[in-house]
Amino acid sequence: MLLCPDKFAGTLSAQEVAHAVAAGWQEVAGGDELLIRPLADGGPGFVAVLAEALGGRRLSVPTVDPLGRPTAGEILLTDDGTAYLESAQACGLHLLAAAERDPKTTTSYGLGLLVTAAVESGARTVVIGLGGSATNDAGAGMLAALGATPLDEAGRALPYGGAALAAVVGLDGVPRLRDVTLVAATDVDNPLLGLHGASNVYGPQKGATREDVLLLDAALERFAGVLEKDLPGCPGGLGALPGGGAAGGLGAAILALGGRCESGIGLVTRAIGLEAALDAVDLVITGEGSFDHQSLRGKVVAGVAGAARDRGVPCVVVAGRVSTGRREAASAGVTDAYSLVEHFGGEEHGGVEAAMGRPAEGLRALGVRLARQWSR
Repeated sequence: MLLCPDKFAGTLSAQEVAHAVAAGWQEVAGGDELLIRPLADGGPGFVAVLAEALGGRRLSVPTVDPLGRPTAGEILLTDDGTAYLESAQACGLHLLAAAERDPKTTTSYGLGLLVTAAVESGARTVVIGLGGSATNDAGAGMLAALGATPLDEAGRALPYGGAALAAVVGLDGVPRLRDVTLVAATDVDNPLLGLHGASNVYGPQKGATREDVLLLDAALERFAGVLEKDLPGCPGGLGALPGGGAAGGLGAAILALGGRCESGIGLVTRAIGLEAALDAVDLVITGEGSFDHQSLRGKVVAGVAGAARDRGVPCVVVAGRVSTGRREAASAGVTDAYSLVEHFGGEEHGGVEAAMGRPAEGLRALGVRLARQWSR
């Protein structure tokens, strides 16, 4: 049996999820062989999972959070000249209290500091995990940290945040990248703009009202035009490119800098040898905090379930909450899904609070249940 979950955001790391389920399984079927391969799709945990798989040096880097407060980030440097980092360490929603979440003012400047440190380290390729962000500024803060400051009509530097981009007319300076290749490891394929764009789909999760969403989408449309005009390597039609909406539009900024988008789950699965592990098992258990319609748009569950389906191997999902329909899940390769909220009695009986407060306990219990149903 292969255990390859993502993290449960806000509660457990991918490693902790896997070991909790494994502990429950082994209570029932201690003789079964379990392969544990924690995963990440570009969001929180991306660097930790890759460091475990690839080795290399992990360097601590001082940076700032979405409100400009000091925080700590890190870079993974591997022997092939690649640096890996994750946007969530500087832009993560988990870095803010609920009352602080406002994508009109949060900034990706801290990510620019991490990228700068990676460039200065001598890396030739910088892979940036995108996901779990509190920002919606299309990388404007990141670009400012790299040396290209967004300006208003009077030539003044704009304040941080997505809302200020409604007044952007140009960039001052050139990004200091020293010919480094940028790769966005994306967890979604949404474009920057429109109904399925960064502001509309993810803005409300970050604290945006409906009025904020409309303002932010218009501001990012204006900024996309500036990037196309002022960055020589920027592709046309930036606002509609797949992956541009990842992490509040950070995907679009990386594309504008001549970078490319790559599947985060695809990158990680190659690094940890997931294909070989899948070939050797007769059951796969994956999971994440919330198994919903977005889970099937390039996230860990979709990648794992699709690979298992191609091999004729059943794939079971464990999640804090399950809201994906059975038919939709089955079409993606998911055989069954188990919810911590339901395990703890459902929403009407305090299941949400218990799932958030005692996730390891619940996952261990689900591991017992799964072993009874699936162990041979």
